[in-house]
Amino acid sequence: MPHRNIKLVVAYEGTKYHGWQRQVGQGSIQEVLEQSVSKIVCHRVKIIGAGRTDSGVHALGQVCNFTTRSSVPLEGLRKGLNSILPKDIQVLKADEVSHDFHSRYSAKGKIYAYRILNALEPDIFAQRYEWHIPIPLDTEAMAQCLSLIKGKHDFSAFRSSGSGNRNPVRTVFRAELARGANPSRLIMLFEADGFLRHMVRNIVGTVVAAGLGKISVRDFDDIMESRARERAGVKAPPNGLFLVKVIY
Repeated sequence: MPHRNIKLVVAYEGTKYHGWQRQVGQGSIQEVLEQSVSKIVCHRVKIIGAGRTDSGVHALGQVCNFTTRSSVPLEGLRKGLNSILPKDIQVLKADEVSHDFHSRYSAKGKIYAYRILNALEPDIFAQRYEWHIPIPLDTEAMAQCLSLIKGKHDFSAFRSSGSGNRNPVRTVFRAELARGANPSRLIMLFEADGFLRHMVRNIVGTVVAAGLGKISVRDFDDIMESRARERAGVKAPPNGLFLVKVIY
């Protein structure tokens, strides 16, 4: 039987994992998925992810793919995986795709969301999924900063060291601030053709600096134009970040 190329859409709660990518001696989403898929198809597989989420980051719609000669039905594969995967990883969908599909290189863009609780006290039941900031934030200044990153820019100021991306230019289609059902909950939404290492978390940390009055909107613009990471704000904690969707 010829090889089949299988695409999975996966959700995970990333708190206890050291990110997506397989690492020696560290539990990762990729490693757990590879072990589970291998049990179902009865041979070792290598799973390719659309992107590498960091330690503690969550996903609502991560995409990955692998090849197999197994004839296991797609729905049987999905159900079988969910029966043996840990409860914090779930396969939402399984499809057979063309052999030229590559989860990473075929992607046209990604959508991320970052959640903040701007209230005096933390929510002990949601603290794994949001950055708690007890000091009032200037949301108008934050929204203005986000509007500045829309379009095609060099995002070197928001790229952490160790990035494998040589080209720091990305096109941001969407960058906005929204409120949840509870007005104390803020959500930053980002859609772009790609993201640099820690780009979203570094942007969020700098936008929050503007919200706290530590920098002005003009300062934010100057930081982005400077292309200097040392001028930008702190990297936001990973627990508030979600990979929402990969666009193909």
